[in-house]
Amino acid sequence: MLKLRQAESRGHANHGWLDSYHSFSFGSYYDQAHMGFRNLRVINEDRVAPGQGFGTHPHSDMEIVSYVISGSLAHRDSMGNGSTIRPGDVQRMSAGTGVTHSEFNGSRSETVHFLQIWLLPSKRGIQPGYEQKSFSTADKNGTLRLIASPDGRDDSVTIHTDASIYAGVFSVGQQAKLALAEGRHGYVHVVTGQVLVAGLLLQAGDGLAISGESSVAVEGTESGEVLVFDLP
Repeated sequence: MLKLRQAESRGHANHGWLDSYHSFSFGSYYDQAHMGFRNLRVINEDRVAPGQGFGTHPHSDMEIVSYVISGSLAHRDSMGNGSTIRPGDVQRMSAGTGVTHSEFNGSRSETVHFLQIWLLPSKRGIQPGYEQKSFSTADKNGTLRLIASPDGRDDSVTIHTDASIYAGVFSVGQQAKLALAEGRHGYVHVVTGQVLVAGLLLQAGDGLAISGESSVAVEGTESGEVLVFDLP
């Protein structure tokens, strides 16, 4: 079964300094038909104006992954971490028993464009944690590169939930396939450009929920970047 979530049908909030699209219900945007998919709870596509950002705020019991598309994102948290996230970087923050953090555009002249991804943890009340790794375009070229997993395999970041996240960059004719074990589900989010998935032409911002299939096949139709989730 395939369920397409077109980019233009997402929730949208423009606060001036923040222009955000919500694949699933978030904040003041509520849609009972789009509350998440399996343990994937949030995919927000955010654009933050130069010199602006999210002030210090709390989280708990959530696995939060940030994926920068362009620009730079400065991060500070109550665990003592401070870093700048750039394209190719993947940041994981396990909120666990509670953490506060801030995220700001690291540039005074360029908008930062990034994805904020939340997944429900397998266990509540864990010790908060932070991790950041970089994956080059070459790492993701024409393949689905594992970037986050429960066991940190293949040098991915470790998320404390039953999910794996893959990233791929595809040009025309490049193809890759991700096998789904019996009972598993897939979700594809197009980061940029366009790709062909299960016979459907998907554009930037589109999402595709996949159930009852044995694999997820991605083919480039022009330059395109995708995230593919393997979910319980």
